[in-house]
Amino acid sequence: MDWHLLGLSFITVFLSELGDKSQLAAIALSGNSKSPRTIFLGTAAALLLASLLGVFLGEGTAHLLPQRLVKIAAAIGFAVMALRLLLPKSDSSEVLETSPE
Repeated sequence: MDWHLLGLSFITVFLSELGDKSQLAAIALSGNSKSPRTIFLGTAAALLLASLLGVFLGEGTAHLLPQRLVKIAAAIGFAVMALRLLLPKSDSSEVLETSPE
């Protein structure tokens, strides 16, 4: 077993999941439940399944596409998401709040 790769994947996923929607959902569910252990097991199983799907999709993609192309596509995708988060919304369909006069 490649312990370096194991540690790297653990740290990467752990840091990316902190403050994520799934963690907020677990907080909300456990706040209304009298069985936090059940919430933990359910959310852990869901994360394991999502990770398993990601690994299988990644492995399948690696057989079809060159690794460099996948890395470039991932980098562009993350850059686009970052720009969308940083740039102000220019959507004209937003409802403008008006203050009472």
